[in-house]
Formats: sequence, C-alpha cells, structure tokens
Amino acid sequence: MTMKALVYTGTQEVEYRDENKPVPGPNQALIEVAATAICGSDMHAYHGLDERRVPPLILGHEVAGKLVSGAAHLMDQQVVINPLMTCGHCSPCLSGRANLCSKREIIGMRLAGAYAQFLVIDETNLLIPPPNLEPWVACLTEPTATGLHAVALVERISYRPLSEQRCLVIGGGAIGLLTALILSAKGCSHIDLAETNALRRKTVEQQAVARVFDPSAEAVPDVRGYDVVFDCVGAGVTRAMASAQVVAGGILSHVGLQNSDEGLDMRRITLQEVTLLGNYCYTPADMQAALDMLANKRLGDLKWVQVRPLSEGAQAFSDLHHGQAAAAKIVLQPDNQL
Repeated sequence: MTMKALVYTGTQEVEYRDENKPVPGPNQALIEVAATAICGSDMHAYHGLDERRVPPLILGHEVAGKLVSGAAHLMDQQVVINPLMTCGHCSPCLSGRANLCSKREIIGMRLAGAYAQFLVIDETNLLIPPPNLEPWVACLTEPTATGLHAVALVERISYRPLSEQRCLVIGGGAIGLLTALILSAKGCSHIDLAETNALRRKTVEQQAVARVFDPSAEAVPDVRGYDVVFDCVGAGVTRAMASAQVVAGGILSHVGLQNSDEGLDMRRITLQEVTLLGNYCYTPADMQAALDMLANKRLGDLKWVQVRPLSEGAQAFSDLHHGQAAAAKIVLQPDNQL
C-alpha cells in the first residue's frame, strides 16, 4: 500500500509524492499523522548541510496523530510522539537523561519521519494529550520541550530565580519565541529578543513577552548585559554576540545548531566565570511538562503558528528558505486531515 508524503530529494528540493506505507516492527505502533511542524533541523537538511539526513528521506519529527495499530490499550487514541527513541537501559536512560543515550535515534534523520500520512514509532514513545487539544497545537510539544529543557537546565544552576534575572534570547524562530514565552510563564519580566528578520520581529512583538530588536542595525537594549543568554540560533555570529552580552558570573545557554563556526570568546568566558551550557533535545519529563503547558494555555494564543496542507509543503520550505514566512512555526497537515 502507498501513502502521500513530502520527501526530501536533494538540496533545496522536496517532492510531494507516493511512498510505501510503513509497516511497524515488534513493539512499534503505526500512527496516522494529523499534524507535523517544520523544524530548523529540517531546514538544515533542506539546505544540504546535514550529512546525517541523506536523500531521499521523509523528514519531520514534531508530530501528533492517531494510533492505528500497536499498543492495543490506546487503540484509536489521539497521541503525541516523542520522536527520540532510546535504549531505556543505559545509565543516562535510567537516570532520567534519556536524551544523552548513546544509542538514541530520532525519526526524520536516518529513519523515515512524519511529513506523511503514516509513520511508525516505538510504543514507548507515545504521549496522551488531553481531549480536544487540536493536533496543530499538540505537535508543538516537541519544540516546546526543547525550549523548556534549556530553561530547566538554567534554573538548576542559577544563583537567583529567573524572575529576578535579565535574559537575552537570540533568534525569533519557534525555539527562540517558545523560550521567551516559557521564561515569561515562569515570571521573568526582563526579556530581550534579537532577530534580524523583520517579519519575525513583528510576529514576536505581537506576543508582548519581550523587547524585540534587530542586532544587525541596533544596539542591545540593555547596556548592562544579561544574566542569562539563550543562543537559539547557534551560528558563529550569534555565539560571538552571546559571549559579549553575558555578564560576569552569568550563564550562556547554547541551544541552536546552525553551524560549527568559531564565535565563542573562551578567554572572556573563563576570566568572567561564565557558565556555558550545551542543550540537546529534551527528556521524557520535559515532553510531558511541555504538553501540559500547551494544554493549560500557558504559552498564549499561538497565533504565530501557520497551518498549511502537506501537499503545499514545498512552498512552505521555500518561503522559510527565502525569509518570506512571518510565522515562527509552519505546521503541515495531511490533506485528508484538513
């Protein structure tokens, strides 16, 4: 049997076409996809910059859907997917840090992803959303968990509560905006956000959670520097900005993975006792907490999300590539789900 899917076929090329419907293996579930969001890592592959994602490949890992087979006790249940599959037995898994499992795999990288009508995933990777949570909202659980994980790591080592600290978020894409929204939900009232794209700046401004500025044309709003800097881009230029703007004794949280260029001022980080935090994905606890935040509407009205048909996915990727999408997040829904 076949299904419709959006397939990454080469640099800056995705094709909407027929693909074989996946067959679940032992202890796997078959999911009918209801909504999948486009992630920055999908764009990284689209640009031909991720050697791990080899075309032809179905990308996509931010997904919600319905259980079709497997996990019989959840049959026909709406589900959210934790796309990060781990061994469950190693020290990181057993200590609650499954994101550091050496055998981790994520759908949409080497395994087929979710820009399709169906996907398969381990039965242990299913979360149950509350009734009536719309799929386009539920699929935001994964990127929300990424931002929440970054904030949680900062909270764990901060000398003072986040509500007392000056925070800078670099990047106004989905992870940057979600990080700002999470900080605001946790009581942080001093948030500045740097974004070079005018359309995205306007989108972030409409959420009224941060002072938004263009770092290519404006000075940072707070000349005193920032207690915590979240680099949600992860490029050489943003690392340099983060290194310069974090205060002595502050925290630099490196979230984005755009490139491996130089940028960190390790001399300043050392002399000023700046704490440098790397962040990778999320834990299962972060996924559940993120789902709860979305279900309880703690992150605002989500009007910064745009929903498009999967069949128009190529145009969505092109719009993001050319900076012509004001939405911080584009969600693709299979045409039969609209």
